[in-house]
Amino acid sequence: MISPSASIRGIRLGDIYIVEWSPGRGSEQTGERPAVIVQNDAFNSNERYPNTIIVTVSKSGRAVPTHIQIPQTPENGLREPLSYIKCEQLLTISKGRLGKRLGSLTPSEITRVSAALKRVLSLG
Repeated sequence: MISPSASIRGIRLGDIYIVEWSPGRGSEQTGERPAVIVQNDAFNSNERYPNTIIVTVSKSGRAVPTHIQIPQTPENGLREPLSYIKCEQLLTISKGRLGKRLGSLTPSEITRVSAALKRVLSLG
């Protein structure tokens, strides 16, 4: 089991954290895996709002519009040479479930994730 991050005050859109996904059901992610923060910074910085919204990161993915390929970089802290942000696997969790911060996405990657989320949620 991961221990919660020492500081959840600095959570920002595009940050990548380790999250404990278990127990999963069906095709849900399980185990300790990275996740990307997709909630806006106003909600993330509000100490009275205890939750944040995340999407999963996996080492496997497909050539579909909702899977965003991300190469490993020192800035994002991912371990795999190539990871997939799975924008259809969207979840609201307690900020207290966030483990270690690995890094963050680039502005360009955040834009690609935002476009995929709009597609998943039929927002235009």
